[in-house]
Amino acid sequence: MKEVGDRQRRSAAVERDGNSPLAGLDSDLDEILVWRVSRNRRWDQDGERDGSERGKEGKSVKHFSRLAAPFPLRNACLAGLCTLSSSFYDVPVTSLEATTPIATEGLPADWRDLLALTKPRVMTLVVFTGLCGLLAAPVRLPFALAFTAILCIALGAGAAAALNQWYESDIDAQMKRTANRPLPGGRIERQTALHFGVGLGAFSVLLMGLATNVFAAAVLAVSILFYVFVYTVWLKRRTAQNIVIGGAAGAFPPLIGWAAATGDVTALPALLFAIIFLWTPPHFWALSLFIKSDYAAAGVPMLPVVAGFTTTRRHIMLYTTPMIVAAIAPWPLGLTGAIYGVSAVVLNAIFALLAMRVLANRADDPAAMKPEKQLFTYSIFYLFALFGALVADRLLILTS
Repeated sequence: MKEVGDRQRRSAAVERDGNSPLAGLDSDLDEILVWRVSRNRRWDQDGERDGSERGKEGKSVKHFSRLAAPFPLRNACLAGLCTLSSSFYDVPVTSLEATTPIATEGLPADWRDLLALTKPRVMTLVVFTGLCGLLAAPVRLPFALAFTAILCIALGAGAAAALNQWYESDIDAQMKRTANRPLPGGRIERQTALHFGVGLGAFSVLLMGLATNVFAAAVLAVSILFYVFVYTVWLKRRTAQNIVIGGAAGAFPPLIGWAAATGDVTALPALLFAIIFLWTPPHFWALSLFIKSDYAAAGVPMLPVVAGFTTTRRHIMLYTTPMIVAAIAPWPLGLTGAIYGVSAVVLNAIFALLAMRVLANRADDPAAMKPEKQLFTYSIFYLFALFGALVADRLLILTS
């Protein structure tokens, strides 16, 4: 029996006429896939797997299907077929001897695994800030073009995430938080992830240029390349400042949304870029404090791993201060109205309070890091609420 991914096992393949494959290849195209079992892994108190084969409902699961005699292995795999009825050959399936093992690399990628490569949960915030940049712009795009622009931002972010997972599959396999992703889980080939990411990124940039303008497409291309080459390849494994400089990658979406509508960048989108750029370190450092062991095991030099808890907490406070200044600045500069200004003051006051609680915490045990977990959770809400207030304020100004 061969493991082929998370909780999945396949038996070896079988030649219908007993012909041995030549050099591992099924030359007469009659190789078939025998059966597949989904397994719910259970562990006893000693950490030993009990080996029982169970489905999601706790029952043994076997997926059966018949194959027409001349069907090759590739068609069987693409159709998701799993077993041959023993009556088809008039012999028990278990008595058939395998001739060519099924390798994970030969299995087609499931659409759910391709979607997981794009990190859809992370993409939600990226798309939202990009949409806010577009809506805050003084130029209104037709709905079809506006939708296309946001789609391109989503596709570009998904492409960058897929290439990130392709490059970091070795790291992901060592971290509990990421070990079940499609690549370390063995559910998708690295080459498939690479081709998917490159193709998706190229398509997003081309479509953005055709639908809106070349400048927006260029900014989108820069954001993808920055995330992949500057943050993923260059910074992440080399310096504790990885998230500081690399934070620029996640700050591009409002710039892209604004540029798609106007074809340029002015003071307000530049401030939106600065807000996200300065927000990123406190956000990720709060997370890295209570999953430090994960980063340490993978050899990633995040600040808590390199400099310790106390220094990281100080840096969270250090970056929170300029973030607050950048977040409130659009109001006194006359770029927004009172709706955004009051919202920014309240939201940033809460952020500062939570950052001070993190600074005052001395715990080394993740279980005692409630302030850090609260800051991390609030920081996500903070960005959604701040940009939402910006859109409400700008729409009120532009329509009055």
